[in-house]
Amino acid sequence: MRIAVIPGDGIGVDTTVEAVKAIRAVGDVFGRSFDLEMLPWGADYFLKTGITMPSDGYAMLRDQFDAVFIGALGDPRVPDNRHARDILLGTRFELDLYVNYRPVKLLDQRLCPLKERTTQDVNFVVFRENTEGLYVSIGGRFKAGTEDEVAIQEEVNTYKGVHRIIRHAFEFASTHGRRSICMTDKSNAMAQGHALWQRVFKEVALQYPGIEARHLYIDALALCLVQNPAQFDVIVTNNLFGDIITDLGAALQGGLGMAASGNLHPGKTSMFEPVHGSAPPLAGKNVANPMGAILSAALMLDYLGLAPEAAAVDAAVQAAVMAGHGTRDIGGSLGTAEAGDRIAALIHR
Repeated sequence: MRIAVIPGDGIGVDTTVEAVKAIRAVGDVFGRSFDLEMLPWGADYFLKTGITMPSDGYAMLRDQFDAVFIGALGDPRVPDNRHARDILLGTRFELDLYVNYRPVKLLDQRLCPLKERTTQDVNFVVFRENTEGLYVSIGGRFKAGTEDEVAIQEEVNTYKGVHRIIRHAFEFASTHGRRSICMTDKSNAMAQGHALWQRVFKEVALQYPGIEARHLYIDALALCLVQNPAQFDVIVTNNLFGDIITDLGAALQGGLGMAASGNLHPGKTSMFEPVHGSAPPLAGKNVANPMGAILSAALMLDYLGLAPEAAAVDAAVQAAVMAGHGTRDIGGSLGTAEAGDRIAALIHR
C-alpha cells in the first residue's frame, strides 16, 4: 500500500516520526509492505521555495496514494498560515473529504478531568461536516484597519452536503452497534441554514427506525457533554460546531495529545491526522505526546481494510497508557521518542 506522509510543522514532525514507527512495526508483525513516501510540504518548504504545495499536488495525493497521513501544521514564520490552509484545508476541499471522523474514547479513567468517570462513560464518535459551513471562506472585509471596518463571513449549507454527512453517521451507527445519534445545530438562532439540518436529519432518521434520533442545540450539547458524556453514542454536526466539540471531546479523553481523526471520502483516498496543533516552541524537545498521531495511523489502517493491524496498534497504545508509559501530559515520564519506542515494542510482542 502506498501512503503519502506529510510531517508538517513543529511537533507535527516529532509525532509523525512515531506514527511511522508504529506503521512499520505493524508491517513487520503482519508481513505487510507499506510504501511510505515522505513529502516535504510545510513551513520550511514554503519559506524556501515560495510554494505551499505543487500545482499537481492534490491530483497526486488523490491518484497515486491509497491514503494520506499528515502531521500538525502551523508556523509563526508564516503569519497568515497560507501553507497550512492550502495543504490541510485545500486537501479536504479538493479531495472532497466531507467526513471528519473523531472517535472520542477514554483509555484510562485517571485521564478524564471529570470526577468519577470511567472508560465506559467516554466512548462516542463525532462526525463533522468537513467541506461546507463557515470554513468555505465566503465573505470579505471592507475598510480594513479603520473604525468603519466591516467583516463578513458567510455559512454555506447544501442539501447534498448535509444529507451525506447525516447519512454517513446513521450508516456508521447501524453497522457499528451504536444505538443513538444526536444532531446538534443552532436552529433557534440561525434559522435559515440550520432549518436544512433539521429537515434532513428528520428525513434520514425515518429510514433507520432502530436508531434513536435526538437533537440538541450546540450550547446545550456542550453542557451535556460535561455533565454526562455517557449519554452520547454518535454526534453529527456542521463544520464549526464539530471543530469546537471535538476539542472538548479531546479534553474528556485526556487532552489533545490523545486525539485521533480521519478526513474521509468513503471508498476514496482519505487523510488522517492527529488533532493537536503544531506547538512550535515545543518542537524538537522530545516532549510531545505521540499517541494521537499513532491512533490516527490506526484509524488509517482500519480504513484501508487492515482491521487486525489497526487493532494491534490500538491495543499497544492502550497497554502503554494503562502501564503509565506515556509522556508527562498524561502522567508519564517518557519523551516522545521513548513513548513511540514503547508502543512499537508492544506491537512487536
